[in-house]
Amino acid sequence: LKALPAPRATAMIPSHAARSELMAHWLLKTEPDEFSFAELAAAGARGETWDGIRNHQAAGYLRQMQRGDTCLVYHTGKEKQVVGLAEVLGTAFADPKDESGRFVAVKVRAGEALTRPVTLAAIKAAPGLAE
Repeated sequence: LKALPAPRATAMIPSHAARSELMAHWLLKTEPDEFSFAELAAAGARGETWDGIRNHQAAGYLRQMQRGDTCLVYHTGKEKQVVGLAEVLGTAFADPKDESGRFVAVKVRAGEALTRPVTLAAIKAAPGLAE
């Protein structure tokens, strides 16, 4: 599982006070054969722990997540598409699967499934999202 930020205007806001006025949006990447949006949705309101992130940059993004932030859930592999929305339930905490204590996890719950998933090709074709 990987967490990368979705392009958003708040990425350039320098102060936490200014950031709190705008909700952040994040991209959560997952291999659907390992953990799918449907499995996240099945967890219901209690949500699931988004853990196992071992990329330092992605872990830094997890640390920036705040309660109420919106996530786009992206299926990697053969699908390569955003399939649903999720909500961050709280700030980052120590990843229970990380014995080193260096990495963090967040709790998220599923929002709506997209009626028409957005493919990677469509994202790259959209002005301002190609990178």
